[in-house]
Amino acid sequence: MIEKLIAWSTHNRFFVVLGTAIAIVWSVAALRSTPLDAIPDLSDAQVIILTEWSGRSPDLMEDQVTYPIVSSMIAAPKTKVVRGYSFFGLSFVYIIFEDGTDIYWARSRTLEYLSKISGSLPPGVHPALGPDATGVGWVFEYALVDESGEHDLSELRSFQDWYLRYGLESVPGVAEVASVGGFVKQYQVSVDPDALLAYKIPIKHVIMAIQRSNNDVGGRVIELAETEYMVRGRGYIRSLEDIENVAIGVNSKTGTPVLVRDVASVGFGPDIRRGAAELDGKGEVVGGVVVMRYGENALNVIDRVKEKIEEIRPSLPKGVELVTTYDRSDLIKRSIKTLRQKLTEEMLVVSLVIILFLWHFRSALIPIITLPIAALFSFIPLAGMGLTSNIMSLGGIAIAMGAMVDASIVLVENAHKRLERWEAGGRKGSAQEVLVQSTQEVGRPIFFSLLVIAVSFMPVFALEGQAGRLFKPLAFTKNFSMFFAAVLAITLVPVLLQWFLKPGTKKIPKEENHPISRALFRIYTPILNKVLHWRKRVLALVFALLIGTVPVFMGLGSEFMPPLNEGDILYMPTTLPGVSIETAREWLQKQDQILKTFPEVETVFGKIGRAKTATDPAPLSMVETVVKLKPHNAWPKVNGKRRSWDQLIEDMDRAMQFPGTTNAWLMPIKTRIDM
Repeated sequence: MIEKLIAWSTHNRFFVVLGTAIAIVWSVAALRSTPLDAIPDLSDAQVIILTEWSGRSPDLMEDQVTYPIVSSMIAAPKTKVVRGYSFFGLSFVYIIFEDGTDIYWARSRTLEYLSKISGSLPPGVHPALGPDATGVGWVFEYALVDESGEHDLSELRSFQDWYLRYGLESVPGVAEVASVGGFVKQYQVSVDPDALLAYKIPIKHVIMAIQRSNNDVGGRVIELAETEYMVRGRGYIRSLEDIENVAIGVNSKTGTPVLVRDVASVGFGPDIRRGAAELDGKGEVVGGVVVMRYGENALNVIDRVKEKIEEIRPSLPKGVELVTTYDRSDLIKRSIKTLRQKLTEEMLVVSLVIILFLWHFRSALIPIITLPIAALFSFIPLAGMGLTSNIMSLGGIAIAMGAMVDASIVLVENAHKRLERWEAGGRKGSAQEVLVQSTQEVGRPIFFSLLVIAVSFMPVFALEGQAGRLFKPLAFTKNFSMFFAAVLAITLVPVLLQWFLKPGTKKIPKEENHPISRALFRIYTPILNKVLHWRKRVLALVFALLIGTVPVFMGLGSEFMPPLNEGDILYMPTTLPGVSIETAREWLQKQDQILKTFPEVETVFGKIGRAKTATDPAPLSMVETVVKLKPHNAWPKVNGKRRSWDQLIEDMDRAMQFPGTTNAWLMPIKTRIDM
């Protein structure tokens, strides 16, 4: 079968080249459409249920909300784990589904089971699904800063919640824009108990009266002078005076109505805060977190968000600036650039070695051409499977590079030998048939040897959970590259052999006349003779070396995922629970002030507590400070050299010693995965 395919490819070169060209165009299209990210998304297929019940204690939230939802969700199909967390006025339920479960199928099943218990929850409690995203989806963060002093935190938060957030959420690929920090403005009615007692009005009457007054009602349609008019009652509250003038009862002595202003003071005030944000130690700011939709192209989403921000920037309130505090696209571009550079260097080194050892430029072109084509073809199934292009998937191509080129080299070497014999035998027969026979001679073993190497990675596909999500992209791209290299070895390579190894004026050099080969033969031959002469001793020495590696192997450490320097730092100190929001805010500002003094730091964006999103269940005692660093080549030199990464972390940790806290210096993406 393989021999016939080789012969067909040789005699139908046009169709082989045409098919290769079409596949290259397809590969380029697949490469452009493949999502880019730094590392694979290791998050589980999960659905988050967030329930708010203001003012309720954690134990009441657990009994009345969290437990009924968890007990219902454990019966949902393909559910692996259900976890519930109860906070003051908040309930988080995480439903983890089996690997491979479609996220939108999981969300529909969650809604189905949630509808069954809606009647058993307390009145006014309405659970809601979180965004179709994970914690790893925090791809972009920003802060609204007003150094002019024209706008306070409540105005910045209102602008963020009612204008900027909606503009960014309209960007394709954005699941949610979460607000953090500032003050959520609300109408507040401060009731005077003595006045209520004097008028003999219970407080529930005040609440009911305000609720009834904040409503529009519709009437009938009337016709006057051949024109119809729609009758309606307008009652929505639009000012403080509207609340102050709400009637809540009647004065029994005078018969006049009792208004809200008679028993309470009405004004604007902040909602209860469960989080705060700070920038560069200069004071509180309002921040935003752009959460990417599950499965989207992170780099494209971030670029679209930046374009939208530039579109909105001219309409920002006077004196307000939008400062980028975290941008994952920098890491993605650095990672892909580094890996592409290493792949290019590897291809150049392989090409140089091929030219040196074959000592024939046209012959060396064959593996040099097929190597990038096979790597490019691997993106076709990669895009079809919905996998991202990241350091793990591209790393699979780098691993396969050495084995991919072997097939072409063996085919070229065998063609050289057959042409030498053909020349020595007086050129009997055509050179074309000699090249076909040389390819058929080694085509079958080469094809299956590459497949065997690919099969050696099959156990990786048995990995499950985070290990599978981390290493399967590497195994897929490695096997895809090997498969396409094997296919090209029996289709395109025979055609290239016909074109590049035609007998001409310049003869193909013999292996015995190769200057590098002759030098290697002189070194290798005596060593080989001695090894064959002392066979038993050599085997005993090899076995002893093998046994000697056992204690070394047992002493090696192990880690699930090698550390990836993301270029930014996530500082997460822990403190005792129960800290107040004002104490936490002051503590956060002091931390940011110290971190900003380091010359390697560009911005320090501190967050304490939670952002308004279901993907952030942080308590008020949890600090997440994103330290955005300058590019390493912009770090200042101390005594003629720049500080190393470890030295910078050590110096920061030494400076950030606060009583009652424990420091943790982490990476943003890795921490989101672990959380």
